[in-house]
Amino acid sequence: PGNLTDSLLGDNARPQDIALLEAQLGLDKPLPQRFGAWVWNAVQGDLGRSPLSGEAVTEAIAHRLPVSVQLMLFAQILALAMALPLGIWAGYREGGLVDRLVSSASFGVLAVPHFVLGLLLILVLAIWLRWFPATGYVPFSDNPFESIRSMTLPSLTLALVEAPVYLRLLRSDLATTLREEFVTVARAKGLPDWQILLRHALRPSMFSLITVMGINIGHLIGGAVIIETVFALPGVGRLLIEAITRRDYLTLQGVVLFIGTTFVVVNLMVDALYSVLDPRLSARHG
Repeated sequence: PGNLTDSLLGDNARPQDIALLEAQLGLDKPLPQRFGAWVWNAVQGDLGRSPLSGEAVTEAIAHRLPVSVQLMLFAQILALAMALPLGIWAGYREGGLVDRLVSSASFGVLAVPHFVLGLLLILVLAIWLRWFPATGYVPFSDNPFESIRSMTLPSLTLALVEAPVYLRLLRSDLATTLREEFVTVARAKGLPDWQILLRHALRPSMFSLITVMGINIGHLIGGAVIIETVFALPGVGRLLIEAITRRDYLTLQGVVLFIGTTFVVVNLMVDALYSVLDPRLSARHG
């Protein structure tokens, strides 16, 4: 609650000082006029300048973006590294012991919030075992090895939340594909199971997974906001939280616009990827 003048002048500021500051910042103008000017400038790539830090919003986002990209990229790699082999095995051996264990573990992990999972990993891997630093960030350009170490716990936390979703989806789609007629024909021709699985069944089973990965970018960004706060990472998510707590609404608007644009662009890229995975889609629309 509150407004920008409260952050700059304090809660006990005199009315005349508040009025003067609002005039200097343009806050005395009608809301539609201010919003229209902001949209016009945003279209031209100018998201304004934070009245609190004096830093341009675009520069603040650009400065923190590599941290968030590294976090989400590492998390996606770890999530897929866990989900693909387990999902393929569970789908191939539907109803087996591995399938039941993986399904139970997936539901258990999904029930744990991001911050709880992060704190547990800090307790076990950082405090008890001392394998990784608990908080902080080292830029990749400064020290690649220490950068990876500093991002391991945050990325693993985010990956453990994302992996069960990918795993369950791949397992379900692969099990369904293996019951299709073309798989039966391939088996009748004497093709080995590994060839049927990897060359014929896996590819059509990946479409739903790719779709969810695109749609899930919003959930991934939301998780990154929490993870960056827990692990004290200087990313875009933490910038968003700082803007909210400091009532820096200009920065907040810019970050929200950037996140929304990223979500749209990623989903467009996922749609374009469909035509690469399945050329029949391009031919159908052509």
